[in-house]
Amino acid sequence: MSETFLKISELDNIGIVTLNKAHKRNALDECAIAEIDAYFSNVPRHIRAILMTAEGDHFCAGLDLKEHHDKERTAVDFLRVCQGWHRAFDKIQHGGIPVIACLQGAVVGGGLELASAAHVRVADKSTFFALPEGTRGIFTGGGATVRTAKIISPSRMVELMLTGRVLDAVEGERLGLAHYVCNTEANPRSAYDLGLELARRIAGNAVLSNYAIVTSIDRISDMAATEGLFAEGLMAAVVQTGRDVQSRLGEFVNKKAYKVQPNS
Repeated sequence: MSETFLKISELDNIGIVTLNKAHKRNALDECAIAEIDAYFSNVPRHIRAILMTAEGDHFCAGLDLKEHHDKERTAVDFLRVCQGWHRAFDKIQHGGIPVIACLQGAVVGGGLELASAAHVRVADKSTFFALPEGTRGIFTGGGATVRTAKIISPSRMVELMLTGRVLDAVEGERLGLAHYVCNTEANPRSAYDLGLELARRIAGNAVLSNYAIVTSIDRISDMAATEGLFAEGLMAAVVQTGRDVQSRLGEFVNKKAYKVQPNS
């Protein structure tokens, strides 16, 4: 029996999804995508946030090029492969549950496409980002032209694909590929520790508010302004008449809620 690509565990109401093919730098083959799709299609109802991690030195080195080479896929075959990636990664991004990705080492090609589907990205200082498709004679197929280009801009994505340039963790953070960089003098915590802390904090938010944040903002950004404002109003009306709104607002009114203030 072959080893599964994902290791699944839970810590209270946090799901922990670990990429588990370190000997292949967690490269993504068809079975890996099927496992990702299956988990994010049926997340247990009590899970309020998901931490995505990886075994070994690398988060994900992208498409399993050996499988691609050996299968000699036709254009139609590979179109179906791409559609499978799109379905799986859409379920991460738009599934309604916040996903925090802990990154290290290679976040390359399809690995960057996978990371781009997460809502919060926490990078170890060892992390590096690249889109080497131009040098491999291939093209992105897992959603980078939509997700990653929206993060770093289409022109930056073109440049990275043409040149094969590699970005380190700090450059990646500057462009938005990472929201935090860890294991540094300024932030000595590990990416896992900070990712888990953020997951716990996010899991404590109102469920309906989290759902609205991770399912609507990206979609609204694709709309024309008039339609986007209307959609925002509809979502606000749904969320702000939700079940636990009054109790949370009551804590604020009665000065029991935390105050928004700068970090010390």
